[in-house]
Amino acid sequence: MSKKRVVGGVSHEEREVAELRRSRKLAVEYLRAAMESLDDPENRSAGLLALRTIVEAYGGMAAVAEEAGISREALYRSLSPAGNPTLKTLIAVLNAVGMKLSIEKGERLAA
Repeated sequence: MSKKRVVGGVSHEEREVAELRRSRKLAVEYLRAAMESLDDPENRSAGLLALRTIVEAYGGMAAVAEEAGISREALYRSLSPAGNPTLKTLIAVLNAVGMKLSIEKGERLAA
């Protein structure tokens, strides 16, 4: 599928990145909601795509990869729909975009 552009128009992705860049609060909530999908193997790609969008909004893939101390190619692979970033990569990327990982109480698995 090709991306069609309307003359003078803005793509959904460009608009989303611009809105996330304008509002740090929105970016945090957007990523918080999307990260919940990482718990679901059937929907894990949504969380990775959201993190990739945040990366684009807060510096771009090359700049964030450099700040995180990983190669741009490794960052693209980690945040692809089939990606599986390590905890170290996830924390480094979040730090590079000015966010951090936090924990909250969840449902306890039955013993």
